[in-house]
Amino acid sequence: MQVEKLWDELRKVLDENQILRNEPMKRHTTFQAGGPADWYLLPRAGQLAPLLALLRETNTEITVIGNGSNLLVGDGGIRGAVIEIGKSMQEVSVSGRAIRAQAGAILGSVVSKACQNGLTGMEFAAGIPGSVGGAMVMNAGAYGGEMKDVVAKVKVLTPRGDILELGADEMEFGYRRSIVAEKGYVVLEAEFVLTPGEKEEIKSKMEELRKQRISKQPIEYPSAGSTFKRPEGYFAGKLIMDCGLSGFSVGGAQVSEKHCGFVINRGGTAADVLSVISHVQQKVKERFGVELETEVKLVGEFL
Repeated sequence: MQVEKLWDELRKVLDENQILRNEPMKRHTTFQAGGPADWYLLPRAGQLAPLLALLRETNTEITVIGNGSNLLVGDGGIRGAVIEIGKSMQEVSVSGRAIRAQAGAILGSVVSKACQNGLTGMEFAAGIPGSVGGAMVMNAGAYGGEMKDVVAKVKVLTPRGDILELGADEMEFGYRRSIVAEKGYVVLEAEFVLTPGEKEEIKSKMEELRKQRISKQPIEYPSAGSTFKRPEGYFAGKLIMDCGLSGFSVGGAQVSEKHCGFVINRGGTAADVLSVISHVQQKVKERFGVELETEVKLVGEFL
C-alpha cells in the first residue's frame, strides 16, 4: 500500500503523534543498534485490536516489541509496522497478594510496587530490563527464579482480535519460551500472586541481587543481557571463556571480559554484533560440540 494511503488509514485509529516514519530502531533497543522501521506505532491498550485488524487488512507486516531489551535489529531495519507495547501501557495495581501489570510496565517497576506493598517472591526480576509483555513471551528469569513461578494469569489478544485470559498452566512456560509467540498472541497484561513479607527483608534481597549484577555483569555497556541460552549441562559463559574468546571483538561489538555470556556494543553496528555471535557459536561448536542458541531474538534485515 502507498505510504500516503496507509498514513490515512492509520490516522483513523491513532493520533498523529503515535505514528513515526522511518524510525531508527537503535533508539528503541538496549543494544542501541539497528536500522529504521518503516512505521513505528505507539498505540494505547484500547487501540491495539483495531490497529492490528487494520494492518492485517492492508497486508502490512507486523512486528510487536516491548522495550527492546532482548532484540538485535538488523542494520537494514524492519519492513512494515513495528508496534511498541510500551509507555502508554504501564499501569501497575495491587489488590491483596495480587499485582496486575500492563504489558508495557518494566519488570523493575512491578518489583518495586511489590516491595512497597510488602509482597515477596519476585525480587529475582528486579534487574531484568524487559517489560512485562516480553517477560511473558520469554518466561524471563534470573538468579533461580522465573516468571512461571509467580504468574497467575495472562491476558492476551489473539490474531482474530479476541481477548483471552490464560492461566499459568495454559501459558506452557518453558525455558525462555511460552505459548505466546507460537500462537501469535499479543500480551496485554499479567497478574502475579506473591507472598506477604517484610519490606526491609525484600529491600535487602533486592539490594543483594543488585550488587551481584553490578559486580558480575557488564551493565555499563549496551547489550541485550545474556546473549545465549544455557545449553543443557553447561554454562554458555564458561564455554566461551574456555575457547579463549573473552574480549573477542568485531568492529564495535565485543564478548564482555566481565562475563563471557554477554556480547556488548561499544559503538558498533548490528552486523558487528551478529559477527561476534556467529564466531562464538562456531568456535564453541568446534571445540565442545555444543550448539549455542541465542536468547536474543534477531529481527529485521541484516545487510
